[in-house]
Amino acid sequence: MIRKLMIDEIERALAARPKMVIVDSSLTDSAVLLPIYQTEGKCHIIFTKRTDHLTHHKGQISFPGGGRHDKDKSLLETALRESYEEIGLKVSDVRILGELDDAATVTSLYRIVPFIGLIPYPYDFKIDRFEVDEVFGLPLEGLLNNANRKEEELVYGDKIIRVFTYELNGRVIWGATAWILNQFLEILRKVSGTHYNN
Repeated sequence: MIRKLMIDEIERALAARPKMVIVDSSLTDSAVLLPIYQTEGKCHIIFTKRTDHLTHHKGQISFPGGGRHDKDKSLLETALRESYEEIGLKVSDVRILGELDDAATVTSLYRIVPFIGLIPYPYDFKIDRFEVDEVFGLPLEGLLNNANRKEEELVYGDKIIRVFTYELNGRVIWGATAWILNQFLEILRKVSGTHYNN
């Protein structure tokens, strides 16, 4: 059972692994931040629930982030800027641990670069109510429990794709967010040597 996040080990694991990069000019560049925090010896991940009037992914659970702007010097800057704009997370309060493989959305056609960041807790989030309906944390222990994860294969066009769904504390996470989350949890399993088969 994970009681304390092994930050240094995760940082090293992210730095050592080969990163899969998607090169596709038909996709729009974007980036997200997976903010993690520790409280009472346990670790959590911050998620947002998007509002229902947005153009893309309305009402879905996601990580803070969005599309790259011309002024962004890097996709890390995109992730941090969007996190500040959406939930008031200051750049100076984020310790970047590394990044995950690129992900792609099949409907809105975004290439997503995910970054992992450690943040302090508690945190006084400043929510942009136009984009974000709610900010909440979910415990890593629950997300690591396979009883809360469903995996299946779907046919999309001429491709077979693996899709994941996580359901915990009344929240349902799916789509690219679940795929990115699954990546991080698999790395965490290897780092911690923990296997949840419940």
